[in-house]
Amino acid sequence: MAKEGSKEMEQGVAVKDYKDPPPAPFIDPDEFGLWSFYRAVIAEFIATFLFLYITITTVIGDLQNVANCGNVGVLGIAWAFGGMIFVLVYCTAGISGGHINPAVTFGLFLARKVSLPRALTYMIFQCLGAICGAGMAKAFQKSYYVVHGGGANSVSTGYSKGTGLAAEIIGTFVLVYTVFSATDPKRNARDSHVPVLAPLPIGFAVFMVHLATIPITGTGINPARSFGAAVIYGHKKSWDDHWIFWVGPFIGAALATAYYQYILRAGAYKALGSFRSHSSNI
Repeated sequence: MAKEGSKEMEQGVAVKDYKDPPPAPFIDPDEFGLWSFYRAVIAEFIATFLFLYITITTVIGDLQNVANCGNVGVLGIAWAFGGMIFVLVYCTAGISGGHINPAVTFGLFLARKVSLPRALTYMIFQCLGAICGAGMAKAFQKSYYVVHGGGANSVSTGYSKGTGLAAEIIGTFVLVYTVFSATDPKRNARDSHVPVLAPLPIGFAVFMVHLATIPITGTGINPARSFGAAVIYGHKKSWDDHWIFWVGPFIGAALATAYYQYILRAGAYKALGSFRSHSSNI
């Protein structure tokens, strides 16, 4: 306790035992000259490709085996999505940050964790990877793919578009909130095991959200996942509802970012304190 107290107080002044990384520049043209930037973009493309291929194949296999009771069900599908996110975030976190989702990238951009060029490039290659992954799933089982809807998202019969939008907003809020919490430098500094375990709560958040929202929208919470499946499947119903799977996740990501950065991390309070200090010195 004494050691902990000495960290918190030094000569009567509160001292942080962690260091927040500096905010990313809004535009950083120097990034385009770095191999690490292109390596990160490739990692996002491959991760999203693998994510779509494995998860859509799981969805189609589940629907194909319903008749003989050999399907994995909603629980198995949720595990496929959550498990793949856990694996892929673990593999790519040290290279690209392990976004694998334009909504996550958008939230991190709003929090000044990535620059605008990096955020836009990530989103483009996430969508391209998703298209390729969905295309691979279709190529390997084309007849089943078409019959069973290609894993494309749409609002289920009996639910309104408003309900579907709300489900996507709340689901993405849970995911992005978990991302911020699991990667918080304050938590990492105090618990040395957190960086290793960070992919676990993120994957588990995806799993839990899928359990709740598969019956409503098939669960998007990832615009690239919804876009890739819609492009390859190409039927009207998936495109009629497609806006929900961009608007909902982006709103959810923005709300989660504002909540975590300005309330839990007291960003608004710190900004107000800085403003008052500046005003008193004038």
